[in-house]
Amino acid sequence: MQRIRFLVVLMVFTSCELFISKERQMERRVNQELMAIDWDSVDQYPLFDNCDENVSKEIQKACFETTMLNHFAKAFSGLQFEVEQDMNDTIKVDFLIDEHGFITIRDIEENGEIMAVLPNIKQEITTRLNDLTTVAPAIKQGVPVGVSIRLPLILKTTE
Repeated sequence: MQRIRFLVVLMVFTSCELFISKERQMERRVNQELMAIDWDSVDQYPLFDNCDENVSKEIQKACFETTMLNHFAKAFSGLQFEVEQDMNDTIKVDFLIDEHGFITIRDIEENGEIMAVLPNIKQEITTRLNDLTTVAPAIKQGVPVGVSIRLPLILKTTE
């Protein structure tokens, strides 16, 4: 009789794992995988046509940044404002490059001093950056993902 009790007790302790549903086991594994992912970085940066996807991540980033800055410089070339006082300030523009590669302006930081001197600056920035080209989206674990970018625009008076 003792032998039977031992078997029953052993069976109760070892069979608990069998009652956990496969869905719950899968959910647990997925959660472990998600916790292991570094969500603050991408495996491949968004790429313009002139950037090579087969180079290192650092070179991809440099190509993306350089090309993006060239687009901005071209968009703002010839833009001038006349002001009565010296100015050396920065406006930050937030962009989203979505999982399809479309670039959109999310926000332009409000700066009271700049807005007082240049009330139409936000509209001018939006108008000039509205026609940005599309890019190949960023990649994270083989999946296209959206990324946010903050660009500081330095406004400085010159003689």
